[in-house]
Amino acid sequence: MALLFFFICVYIHVFRGLYYNSYITPRELLWNLGVTILIVMILTAFLGYVLPWGQMSFWAATVITSLFSAIPVIGEYIVIWLWGGFSVDNATLNRFFSLHYLLPFVIALLSLIHVAVLHESGSSNPLNIALSVSNKVPFHPYFIFKDLLGIIFFLIVFCYAVFFKPDSIIDPINNVPANPLVTPTHIVPEWYFLPFYAILRSIPNKLGGVITLGLALVVLFLLPFITNNVFKGSFFEISKTILFWSFLSVCVLLGWIGFKPIEDPYLMLGQMLTVLYFFYFFSLAVIVPFLQAYSFKNVFSK
Repeated sequence: MALLFFFICVYIHVFRGLYYNSYITPRELLWNLGVTILIVMILTAFLGYVLPWGQMSFWAATVITSLFSAIPVIGEYIVIWLWGGFSVDNATLNRFFSLHYLLPFVIALLSLIHVAVLHESGSSNPLNIALSVSNKVPFHPYFIFKDLLGIIFFLIVFCYAVFFKPDSIIDPINNVPANPLVTPTHIVPEWYFLPFYAILRSIPNKLGGVITLGLALVVLFLLPFITNNVFKGSFFEISKTILFWSFLSVCVLLGWIGFKPIEDPYLMLGQMLTVLYFFYFFSLAVIVPFLQAYSFKNVFSK
């Protein structure tokens, strides 16, 4: 349950950064550190999901680790190395437990570096404009009470979920002990992986799906370098605001598709949404700068 709320906060933080264009100069390194933390978090959570050794945990580990077999030449060797044998077994569980124990320390280190870089580059603001020292709001008391209000609201919702709905997000199938001889009818990963899982399975070819999934993550790293915006904030441009909310809707729908069986119409919808996912980044790199240049040309021509 704590992991659920942790990921909710992280995804809110990521989409906030997208909305306010927090990846723009001079915060490229800050953004890429944040994306790295997100990926390591997803990996850590996946490893932890396998540890209960239930039916869904076992088969999720089998499906996800088998993706590496799509890599030409060395793929099969990587899978055997991950498994510690020729199938997901106790050796795999021991390896995943060790990694699950170590990776939180990596996340803690990356978080400290993230904060240090934030201290150097400074925080952005909703308008994304440079502020002088005299225009900046002091951290105390304004942000102290703002964060305190958010923490209180978070704890109220978190405590309600823990005390009254503790089993609301647990897949009942995962309460059944792992059985390699019985395959669940529909293997579904945890919700934080669902949008990427939908992108992965939307490509019929296994290698193509792995490459597309990798590109879906790589494009987040490239975002600060493929955008060249005159206006950094979304408040000034309706096109960027529409793009952002469309992208958020696409990600939510991809999560919904990832929960559905691999059959039509969900497969076709997943392919369409995958195209729209990448279209968002293409728009920021090509279409938005073109519209900005066109609007500036009209302004100066008058």
